[in-house]
Amino acid sequence: MGHKKLVRFAAIKTYPHVLENPENMPGRWADFFKNDKPLTLELACGKGEYTVGLSAMHPTRNFLGVDLKGNRIYVGAKKTLELGQTNAGFLRTQIDAIATYFAAHEVAEIWITFPDPQLRVGNIKKRLTHPKFLRLYQQFLQTNGLVHLKTDSPVLYGFTKQVIELYGCGLVKDYDDVRVQATEPELLQITTHYEGLDIAQSGKVHYLCFKLPPALPLEKDDILKQLMRETEHY
Repeated sequence: MGHKKLVRFAAIKTYPHVLENPENMPGRWADFFKNDKPLTLELACGKGEYTVGLSAMHPTRNFLGVDLKGNRIYVGAKKTLELGQTNAGFLRTQIDAIATYFAAHEVAEIWITFPDPQLRVGNIKKRLTHPKFLRLYQQFLQTNGLVHLKTDSPVLYGFTKQVIELYGCGLVKDYDDVRVQATEPELLQITTHYEGLDIAQSGKVHYLCFKLPPALPLEKDDILKQLMRETEHY
């Protein structure tokens, strides 16, 4: 491991607003933030651009960036510390374990910004909008809580639209091209590191906002898999 990463790992261990695989956290996030404001998660937050940006835009809400990569979390954590943004925090853990950290109805919204679209054949279950993950989010997301996806991957965008339709999620907003259609400052004024790289080279940034249904039937997973075989040429 490089010296720079070691320095960053050591630094975040001293930051009071960064937790690494903490125990006994469900129901205790109001204690962590020292208030009971609505809590928003940024999953696979990377350098935490949305956690930093949203916490500045919405001081009456709390924001928690979640990622496994400590050297990336360091960037956002250091910035929020320097800016004195007490409504921002970070959690270092795997997204697969996310439901173990929150009590039922403890989270108001989820942002998923430029995640790995997992384009390889057979990797659809690793996509953060796959029903496997939506079932985890159901365990702690409030009734009518929102899930936001922002991506430059047309594959992940199309896949998520299929999931929303097949499982009966409540579609709130759908922008095929954020830069042309959106008016929300969250979508236009906050740019992530990966958005700037334009990895997909699609020329567009896509956005979906939706609500989870009461149930996500397991038997529909096979239907989804077949749809993906047909549309993504598996």
